[in-house]
This record gives sequence, C-alpha cells and structure tokens, in this order.
Amino acid sequence: MDGQENTLLEMLYSISRDLASALDLRTVLQRVLYAALEHVGGERGTIVVMDDTGNPVDATIVYGGRVHDHTTRQLRDTIDHGLAGWVVRHRQAVLIPDTSKDERWLQRPDDQSSQSGAKSAICVPLMAREKLVGVLTLVHPEPNAFEASHLDVMQAIADQAGIVVLNARLYAESQRQARVMTALVESALSINTSLRLDEVLQHILEQTNQALQVEDLALALLEDDELVCRRVLGPHAESLQALHIPAQKGVWGHVLRENRGVVVNQPGDAEGLDVLRALPDFNVHRLAIAPLRGRGGIIGLLVAINPLNRHFDPDALLVLSGIGSLAGSTIENAQLFERLDAAHRRYRELFENSIDPILLTDLQGRIMEANRMALTASGYSVDALREMAIDQLHEVNWAATGLDFELVNDTVPVSYESTLFRSHGTLSVEVHVQRVHFENELLLQWIFRDITERKELDALRNDLTSMIYHDLRSPLGNIVSSLDMLERLLEDQQDETVTAVMRIANHSIGRIQRLLNSLLDINRLEAGQPVVSQDAVSPAELVQDAVSAVMPQAGGRRQIIEVEMEETLPSIWADDDMVRRVLINLLENAIKFSPLDASIMVGARRHDAHMALFWVRDSGPGIPDDAKDMIFDKFKRLNASGGPKGLGVGLAFCRLAVTGHGGKIWVENNPDQGSTFFFTLPFAAAGWK
Repeated sequence: MDGQENTLLEMLYSISRDLASALDLRTVLQRVLYAALEHVGGERGTIVVMDDTGNPVDATIVYGGRVHDHTTRQLRDTIDHGLAGWVVRHRQAVLIPDTSKDERWLQRPDDQSSQSGAKSAICVPLMAREKLVGVLTLVHPEPNAFEASHLDVMQAIADQAGIVVLNARLYAESQRQARVMTALVESALSINTSLRLDEVLQHILEQTNQALQVEDLALALLEDDELVCRRVLGPHAESLQALHIPAQKGVWGHVLRENRGVVVNQPGDAEGLDVLRALPDFNVHRLAIAPLRGRGGIIGLLVAINPLNRHFDPDALLVLSGIGSLAGSTIENAQLFERLDAAHRRYRELFENSIDPILLTDLQGRIMEANRMALTASGYSVDALREMAIDQLHEVNWAATGLDFELVNDTVPVSYESTLFRSHGTLSVEVHVQRVHFENELLLQWIFRDITERKELDALRNDLTSMIYHDLRSPLGNIVSSLDMLERLLEDQQDETVTAVMRIANHSIGRIQRLLNSLLDINRLEAGQPVVSQDAVSPAELVQDAVSAVMPQAGGRRQIIEVEMEETLPSIWADDDMVRRVLINLLENAIKFSPLDASIMVGARRHDAHMALFWVRDSGPGIPDDAKDMIFDKFKRLNASGGPKGLGVGLAFCRLAVTGHGGKIWVENNPDQGSTFFFTLPFAAAGWK
C-alpha cells in the first residue's frame, strides 16, 4: 500500500510540475489529457473549460495520440445532453462501466454495435476555489475497463489540474482582452487620422482585416431601408460592391433590430450566408456582423466573411463590435465634414462669382477676404484691403450696426445706404451686413450693391416732379382763370353742350391740380416737413365732398357710390384739403378697378377713443398678399395685364398724408370680391365739433 501511495505521489508531483511550467491554455489542456491517458488509460480524452457563468469557452480532444479539432455544435451537444453536462450540473465524478447501459451517455453513431460498440468512461469535474472550471472525460474502447481505482487517480489529477486550468483560462482571457484593446486602440488611431469619407472607410476595413484576418470585408450603410455596400475589401470586392440588401432581411435585420453583433460559425445557420452565396463565384463558410453605431443609432453594418483560419475566435465579435462603435461616429463625422466642405466650396464659388462686391471681416471690422468684384469696385489690391478696416472703406451706419457690430446677427441682414471710398473716387452703394460661419470662423459678411443708377433715377424723378409742378403751375393757373372768365361770359347762355364742355374742363383741371398738389406734398412730407394746416373738420363733409368730386367718373361707368357714416361722429384734426385728396384718390382707384355697374362703398366710424376709421370698398380683382405693402411705394404699380395705368403716386401720397397726421393706412381683400382700403385719423380735441 505504501508503494502504491508513493507511486501516486510521484505521479502527482510530476504532473503538477509539468502543468505549472505552462500558462498557455491549449498547452495546459493537452498536458492534462496526456497525463490522464498515460496514468489512467483509455483510448481518447476530452477536457472542456467553463467560464464563471457555466458556459463552455474552450475544449481539447485527444484521440489516437493526436489532438483533434472540435466544433461549436459538438461542444454544445456534449454539455447539453452528454455525460460531461451531467457532471457539470451535479458536480460529481462519474464512472460508467458500460456506456450502452447508462442513459447519461450521449449515444453517437460509433456507439452502435456495428461500429466500435459499448465502452467504459470516467468523467470528473475540475474545481478551483470552489468553482467549476471544467470537466475531464476519459473513454476506453472496452466495457468494464475502468475501476474505482482509476476514478481515484482521475480525481487526484483533476484536483491538481483545476487551479492550473483556471489560471491558464484567466491568463488567456487577459491576453485576449489585451489583444482586443490593442486592436481597438490601433483601429481608433488609424480610423481617426482622416476626415475624408473614402479614406475613413478604407482605414476601417484595413484595421478590421488586420485584427480578424478574413478573406473579405464589407462596410454597408443604411440608405432608405436598404443596406448598400459603400466600401469593400478582398478578392470578391466587385461582387460585394453591387450588393443591396433589404434592411429587415434575415440575419442583417436581426443585427439591426437587436443592436448587437452576430457570429455565424456553421454554414447554413443564417440567411445572411444564403444572400452572399447567391453572388457569382462566392463561397461563404463563416460570417461575422457588427452594427456601426452613430450618435443617432445604427447607421450601417460591418461584415467580415470567411476567416483565414476557417473559424472565428471567441474574441472576434468583441473586436468587430468595438471597431463598429468607433467607426460609426467617425463615419458620421466624415459625412458631416464632407457636407461642410461642400457647403464651403459652394460658398466660395458664390463668393468669387458674385456680381456684387463682397468682403469678409472679423468681428472687429478688420478686412480678411475680398472677392474679385470687391477688388474691381474699390480699386484696391487684396493686400491693401487686408490692411484696412471696414469703416475706412465706407461710411458705416453705426446706429444700424452698433458701435461693436453687436446689432448684426446671422439671420436678418442689417441694410443701409452709404458711400464706398474707392481708390479713385466714390460710389453710392447699398450695404447688407450679417454674421456668417466661414472655415470654422465667425465673420461679418459685407455685400455692397452699386446703386448709382438708382440714385440718378431718383434724382431724375425728383427733378421731373419738381419740373412738372413748377412749370405747369403758372400755365395751369392761367387756364383756371381763363375758364372762370369764360364761365362768366357764357353764364347767360343756356346751351347744354357748352355747359357740359365747361363741366368736363373744370373736372379735368381739378384732377390736374390735385395731382400737382399731391406731388408737392410728397416732396414736402418725404423731406420730413410736418402737416401744419390742421383744423377740426367734419368727417361727413369730407366724405361728401370727395364723393361729389368723383361722381362724373362713377356715372360714366354706371357705378353706384354708397355712403355709410356713423351718426354723431366727432370732428377730426386734419388738413381738410389733404384728407379730401386722400379720399378722392382712393375713390378714383375704386372706380378704375371696379367693373361697370358695380357698387362702391365709402364710410367712416369710430375706431377707438382717439381715432376715426375711414374706408373705401371696391369690387375689383383684389390685391395680392405680396403687394399689399408695395403698392404704397412711390412709382410702384401692379402689373395687371390690360388693367388701368397710372403714375404710381396716388397711394404713395395717401400713405405719407395719413402717417403725417399720425394715422395708419392699409388694405384688405374682401371675402367675396375686391378689396377695402382703411385709414385712421385722430379726433379733434374736446370742444371742437
């Protein structure tokens, strides 16, 4: 007995020394199996390594003196249905003299009597620190070959091997984690070396291939519920480049829905393999897919096909998923950079090709950039302009921009008229300034629009207006005097024809006088002169006078003018001649734009405690919304085809006259047809009626 114990101790010492000299997990597993087969006996042995959650992570099979590969499915079947699984669940050593008579043995084809037949087996758990770290199985080709003594030796070997296997597993895990971290760090450094999308995609695939060593790689991006390969690497790149896959199909859709990667190590396990096999000359055996995660979710997939060692390592998915997470945000950054770069190129093209001079300054007004038209308009070189501030080039309207340009924003440009100081004279310009982001800087953009022709045209119009008024005033006065004299000479005659002619002449002269007075008032009011000839005036009398003045025109078009006045409406404080002309202008427009036999309404009522509201309603075509402000500008008219023509000063006078009295004027379209012009005027002070 002492001899047997000494022999056992020597064996265990030898095994312990042999195992302690290795840290590589595969080497440790092989040495444990060879030692068990040598000292216990048997034809083949298997050792399965378990992780802390009880799942198999590695295994080694020795048969016929050689190490054999195993498949994931074989390993899973053994743990789920075989003897090793029973030992794992019960943590008890098992001796089976005859495998054909024990239901715990997983019957395989070679267990048939026509093959190798019944066997004997020993299976023991590998424990370390009260944790199960693996299971060791030996199989003898003959039943009843193993006895209780063999089980004792197996248990002794297992006791020695447990802690060694645990240390080797932990070392392997640490080495794997180190490799993963190294691969991810190297990938991050390489992927982020560029912001060009093509280069980023290429770096992603190169780093993935370096980490996984596969035949082919594809990077597919989500576009309209479809996965489209945007970059491929490998001998089948041309076939993969044409691949378009519905986003919800098979394993691809599973990865997108679950937001986690998948490894397919068995042919036929996933629909993704079938999709790839449909490509010509493309033989797919293994597949690994990881999501590309951006800031807003999954933007695509990273696909690895056919590892060169014919099997994806356990850390392959971890590496692929890590690269996918890094790559997603980098791809989004590259896409954003490309959009910004394209926007900058478009801005630069617009900047250089603009027909207007454009300058860019910093927020202090120092000139940074100038386009070609700015050089031409100013007469300065780029270098000369960069030595200048913007207020040296033109008169800045500091009230509009702020002394530190604080009133200038990036939404609505600040606009004003100014003078550009050229190297050889001056230029009248309209200035538009706003904040812009250009090449990662916040700058001020100044656009100068040449308004020399407009200024000359305005001066010509003013000269023409002045000429019309002054040159026509004297002869018009002569005509009025002559008509008065002629009426007195003919007042004894009762000829209706003569009376009609005189009435037409007087009416026409009245219109000319009103036009000349309106032109004079426009010039005076635009110059900022106040309305001085004001008095308490009856609104009813003003309306009635205006209606009487336009009745000949309305009668000629068979139109009816209806008056609607609020009773006991107080007097207004106004220049009666000016307000009368406002009403006549509005009524004449209503007559011109309303059809024959139409009705026109004019009236007045209280607007509030301080203002009276006047209105003139027509039956014309109405006013487009985008023209409701423009029609009150001087010399502006609606370009209605075939419609009435005019000088475009009537409504301009109306607005200046009403605002000069402290009121407001506007136009609204009627619900049925036509439009209504409204204006307000202040009531006279208490006691003036």
